[in-house]
Amino acid sequence: MIDLRSDTVTRPTPAMRAAMLSAPVGDDVYGEDPTVTALEHHLAGRFGMEAALFCSSGTQTNQIALFLHAGALGEVICHQLSHVYYYEGGGIAFNSRASVALVPGDRGRLTAEAIAHHINPDDVHRPITRCVALENTANRGGGACYELAEIERIHALCRERGLKLHLDGARLFNAIVAKGEREADYGRLFDSISICLSKGLGAPVGSLLLGSTDFIRQARRVRKVLGGGWRQAGLLAAAGLYALEHHVARLADDHQLAQRLGHVLAQQPYVAEVLPVETNIVLLRLTRASLQQPLLAHLKSHGILANGVGSDSIRLVTHLDVPADAADTVATALGTFEPAPPSA
Repeated sequence: MIDLRSDTVTRPTPAMRAAMLSAPVGDDVYGEDPTVTALEHHLAGRFGMEAALFCSSGTQTNQIALFLHAGALGEVICHQLSHVYYYEGGGIAFNSRASVALVPGDRGRLTAEAIAHHINPDDVHRPITRCVALENTANRGGGACYELAEIERIHALCRERGLKLHLDGARLFNAIVAKGEREADYGRLFDSISICLSKGLGAPVGSLLLGSTDFIRQARRVRKVLGGGWRQAGLLAAAGLYALEHHVARLADDHQLAQRLGHVLAQQPYVAEVLPVETNIVLLRLTRASLQQPLLAHLKSHGILANGVGSDSIRLVTHLDVPADAADTVATALGTFEPAPPSA
């Protein structure tokens, strides 16, 4: 099967497995796992931030950050389709007892002007605006990337209004590679950054939360309360180190393949729109919602897996386990799809 459902389905490469097997380990709750420590120091250093914390998932790193930044009676400003709100099981309400201000924006991205409009006044009737959460790349925006200049404007607004700025950077390296940016540019703009290792980077599990030394000290305590303390986690951390050293530059290959897939899909008469393809996500909208399930079933019958999004859209995600000729295979499968006529 060509699995285009998500870049979370990747499997460790043989070289990554070898790195995992040879990793020195210890008990990380005691701070004695040298490979976990090496991973945390490595990624914090790349972004010019003081410290990092290795966690089991991006949801965990996001939720820890928002718990510390917003807290009870606070409010988080985020895009209305952002992962921290849309795909984390109501975690902001459950974990932080915080409110959420949902803001519309272009392909999952916010502007400083839109954020400013949603900052609450000092009013006992309103929750206290404490944090802004951005997502780069934007999942529901088809892998759209922020312009660094807009993030700088949002950063300036947050500093002016005393707000914390968090980045859900689950696919941040995709944005950095696509835009030719520097990791340190992000480290200087955010109070905290969440980075996932188990998507396009190809590690089997794990995300890191980056921030100041004091922030990460507090985050470690919250991680423990959430049951996230590791023991001999160096086996997993070694996979992350290998991914950071060997799988970042190759993300450009995923982006090129996604662009080819987007071109193939845009040629189909039953595709109403393909969002601009910037990274490794292709998001298309069909002319009729009734075509979604038949098309997914047709692709599956040809050995291709994809995901439905909403009622009338389909998402395809490229990654290191997708063969280079996948666009040709998809094109061949699409050529035999015969949509049923619309019902009267």
